[in-house]
Amino acid sequence: MILIEILILLLIILLLSCIAWRLASRRTTLPCPVWMRWLLDPSIGNRVSARTRRTIAYLDLKPGMQVLDAGCGPGRLSIPLAEAVGPRGSVTAMDLQDGMLDIVRERAAKNNLSNISYIHGGIGETTLSENMFDRVVLITVIGEIPDREAALRDLCVAMKPGGVLLVEETIRDPHFQTRSTVTHLAESAGLTVKKFYGNRFSFTMLLEKPVLS
Repeated sequence: MILIEILILLLIILLLSCIAWRLASRRTTLPCPVWMRWLLDPSIGNRVSARTRRTIAYLDLKPGMQVLDAGCGPGRLSIPLAEAVGPRGSVTAMDLQDGMLDIVRERAAKNNLSNISYIHGGIGETTLSENMFDRVVLITVIGEIPDREAALRDLCVAMKPGGVLLVEETIRDPHFQTRSTVTHLAESAGLTVKKFYGNRFSFTMLLEKPVLS
């Protein structure tokens, strides 16, 4: 009985912590804490979820591509992205929290992946090389960025002409951004909407950097 009571107490504490984080996140651009990383990646072991496989499919990746996982968290996308582009390609895992990047490094080592590089910093606050990336992914991250307009402009500059930025948003995230908001930010940064999947409460958008003639 004592063990059951302890487990119940721990569950209550965890639930209250999650609620506190969500409430605080609605008032400020507060990223998910490292210790709550399971909210970002609930997968077990090396299993790739159907959601992740769908995201990878949307990107239409080719071996040798350069991909930026901006706001990578614990690497739910970073690891399968690195596998998809192969040893001739590369993935840059970027996150504001060192603890998240450490988790990606551990997962990369376990999967024998050497084609992932790391950037510690916020999106729009760190200098990225121009015309470097074929693909960029932003998974429920935009609402956590203080200066979203500057961040989208910087990502656009870092993309190759014809490159694609994938944005995912879900109402379950406390920083949820609407389709109209994402569209406005993208167009202001010089990107065009290529495709839209999902609905108003949970969607994926593909945004393209135009090829100048």
